[in-house]
Amino acid sequence: MTDIVPIRRALISVSDKAGLVDFARALAATGVEILSTGGSAKALRDAGIPVVEVSDHTGFPEILDGRVKTLVPQIHGGILARRDLPEHLAQMAAHSIAPIDLVVSNLYPFEATLARGGDFADCIENIDIGGPALTRAAAKNHDFVAIVTEPSQYEAVMAELAEHGGTGIALRRRLAAAAYARTAAYDAAIATWFASQNGETYPSRITIGGTLRQTLRYGENPHQTAAFYTAGHRYGIATARQVQGKELSYNNLNDTDAAFEALAEFAEPTVVIVKHANPCGVATAASVADAWDAALRCDPESAFGGIVALNRTLDAASAEKISAIFTEVIVAPDADEAALAILARKKNLRVLLTGGLPDPADAGTTYKSVAGGLLVQSRDNGRVTLADLKTVTKRAPTARELDDLLFAFRVCKHVKSNAIIYAKDGATTGIGAGQMSRVNSARIAAWKAEDAAVKAGLPQSLAIGSVVASDAFFPFADGLEAAIAAGATAVIQPGGSMRDNEVIAAADAAGVAMVLTGMRHFRH
Repeated sequence: MTDIVPIRRALISVSDKAGLVDFARALAATGVEILSTGGSAKALRDAGIPVVEVSDHTGFPEILDGRVKTLVPQIHGGILARRDLPEHLAQMAAHSIAPIDLVVSNLYPFEATLARGGDFADCIENIDIGGPALTRAAAKNHDFVAIVTEPSQYEAVMAELAEHGGTGIALRRRLAAAAYARTAAYDAAIATWFASQNGETYPSRITIGGTLRQTLRYGENPHQTAAFYTAGHRYGIATARQVQGKELSYNNLNDTDAAFEALAEFAEPTVVIVKHANPCGVATAASVADAWDAALRCDPESAFGGIVALNRTLDAASAEKISAIFTEVIVAPDADEAALAILARKKNLRVLLTGGLPDPADAGTTYKSVAGGLLVQSRDNGRVTLADLKTVTKRAPTARELDDLLFAFRVCKHVKSNAIIYAKDGATTGIGAGQMSRVNSARIAAWKAEDAAVKAGLPQSLAIGSVVASDAFFPFADGLEAAIAAGATAVIQPGGSMRDNEVIAAADAAGVAMVLTGMRHFRH
């Protein structure tokens, strides 16, 4: 095994040509012979960089519409041969195989083809074969060969080439590890797509790929390490551009994701305030500035140091109001210049612009790690509409109550179970989250509604005249009775309890309207 390996011959075959010309020019300036194919060779020739076509080097033409270009012994022998074994060197000489010291390959754009909605045939043709073979071969023989799989690695190779005349073993090992990670993620994307094409929701093996976006200072707590990887193309924190503020933490990212996913449920101007992954205030209104006022009224105490998500462009009026209290993160699809100027006064406030909103109806898969494995399930993209509701009480909800019931149930979907939501006029008025007892969630939500009224200087609880939503059925009437005592006039819940008749009777006795959804929204 050697340490510094000179680069005398390089093979370049890339789809992403960013930075390629400058990199190849630096190689050529040190006397490196460059082998290349197709579009890569053309790009280099057009830049005046000497290049040898692979077909000229091997004496074998590209065939099968370019499907076979580098899959020949003259190429793979030049990559895989061990320079420290005389028998390998003898075989190379016997078959006129020249060594290749550097491979630059970044694979056909399968993931991008999939993201833009390519059809089956298009996706198949964008499955790279020669590229992964080159990459894995070079990575395996990293004692003698450097493998570059992305433009961000060019600088490190050029620096070592300039300083040492070749690459060191430490760099080659890092590049090899990155290469195997790249081909693994590439194959993961293909395998996942193929499974979906075959109608396999849960194939016998699952593969997950991601790209490092950033390492984080720590995880949920300072003694934990953490990082953020992106995967897929769903609008949200993975597509967000941070325009100001401190570095994002693990908890910031987790809470911001929770806020933005809840926000996606609503088409009207909406604000969601999240604290510790739970909404503590949600409201829709004619403007996001008005929605902010209503969302904040629900629980101003919890909103302090929270995450604020908006589904409209952040404007100056909204920015002025939100920046009046301590906020960790503001996330929105976009922001105007006046709003950004206002927020710039708060140097530590993190502002994220995502460029769009996720579709709450999107399919997809979620993962949760458990000891020794993964729990995998489809995304909760279930949505209840007016047509899905079944009135089970003597009194039917009014039109206003129906609007608020649907609003409250959509919020409920994003609150940790057991979840109870009071709402009125398109705004939450009390939220009870994550309790072991549903009746306690109802009581906590009622207490919060009373406390919010006191803070707002109002004469009565915000829960009075509200509707109430439950993410799952009431196992006993006591949870509903607590909501009725708090002032709720209508209730929405999935139904399905063996005591549904008892719960419905309690609603009828109080003159409360009740609708069933038939859909549960547990969130753990």
